[in-house]
Amino acid sequence: MTLPLEGVRILTVEQYGAGPFGTMWLADQGAEVIKIEQPEGGDFARALGPYWFDNGESQWFHAYNRNKKSLTLDLESDQGQQVLDDLVKSADALTSNLRGDVPEKLGLTYDHLKTHNPKIVCAHLSAYGREGPRASWPGFDYLMQAETGYFSLTGDPENPPTRFGLSVVDQMTGLALGYAALCGIIRARASGDGGDLDVSLFDVALSNLGYPAMWYLNNGHVQERLARSAHPSLTPCQLYKTSDGWIYLMCNKEKFWPALARALSHPEWIDDPRFLTFKERFDHRPLIQDMLDEALSARTTAEWLIDFAGSVPASAILDVAEAMENPFVKDEGRLQDIELPGHGTYRYLRPPVQASDPAPARPAPKLGEHTDDVLGALGYGAEKLAALRKAKAI
Repeated sequence: MTLPLEGVRILTVEQYGAGPFGTMWLADQGAEVIKIEQPEGGDFARALGPYWFDNGESQWFHAYNRNKKSLTLDLESDQGQQVLDDLVKSADALTSNLRGDVPEKLGLTYDHLKTHNPKIVCAHLSAYGREGPRASWPGFDYLMQAETGYFSLTGDPENPPTRFGLSVVDQMTGLALGYAALCGIIRARASGDGGDLDVSLFDVALSNLGYPAMWYLNNGHVQERLARSAHPSLTPCQLYKTSDGWIYLMCNKEKFWPALARALSHPEWIDDPRFLTFKERFDHRPLIQDMLDEALSARTTAEWLIDFAGSVPASAILDVAEAMENPFVKDEGRLQDIELPGHGTYRYLRPPVQASDPAPARPAPKLGEHTDDVLGALGYGAEKLAALRKAKAI
């Protein structure tokens, strides 16, 4: 069985995490993703530590670039631009992950490329967009979290403003980039017309505020951080104490409150008028916290999870090591191995979108590993490749 995106060719000029995360998802589903990198050094992420495989390659880089090809090309040179024009002729899309004013300078826009392929889709990821007063500004994930309210919503209210623990804006925007590229490709295949599509870190961060933004815009309500990572409108939905630590309960349907009451041997809570609906439980959040702390403190977190057995939505609080060693991760095939030629294998997290017959994953490419193969398929012979290398265009 073929993968869903086999036959789709994506050129990408990308760096660090956001763009590479999105194009990796496309590559995982069978798209041919050709990563265009500077001949000297390539993607800056190739130099990111602090952990390296024994062949000197960055583990950080490998986390975002599996299943791709690497082609070196100096886009600032005339020869490099000529090669780009040839590459575009057989591509479905070109994605970029650059400062907003750079795609125009490097000839990565639809206006520049449409004469070579009127169906080409140019999907751009930038910090603040390609137009407007911040087009030339650099920008990164944590800055977006700071400016769009995430710091005010994350962590305990007694602590300083706090960022989300992962580069969540980078990764969400990378997925938006992949979505934009696929939308453009579908349109181009139907109409024959490509075009530019834009996503920015700032816009994705802002749009993902979701209901807190809706509440403020229409009611003037400013959502703030809540103790114990509580949900702003559902109860019980927060951390509670057990005999050996914490458990997170998330009773986000009415049926789960009676299930919890029975599991804790407190059936009298079910018909208590203070707790009958979400509204009453929300109004009595402090009381419910005390009640559940007392009841849950009788046993360990693990014991409660065994008792709940999925009847009450609950989770232990794990660190990264515990999450990786979780039997539900290890025993269900969510950790897999990639062969690193000449250097054994390394472990990685299985892609979350699973085809019924997935192909074995390939490791992130070496810098320029596929330059000759990709250009050779376009008719570039040994003499032409040698001339481009001499000119330092590849």
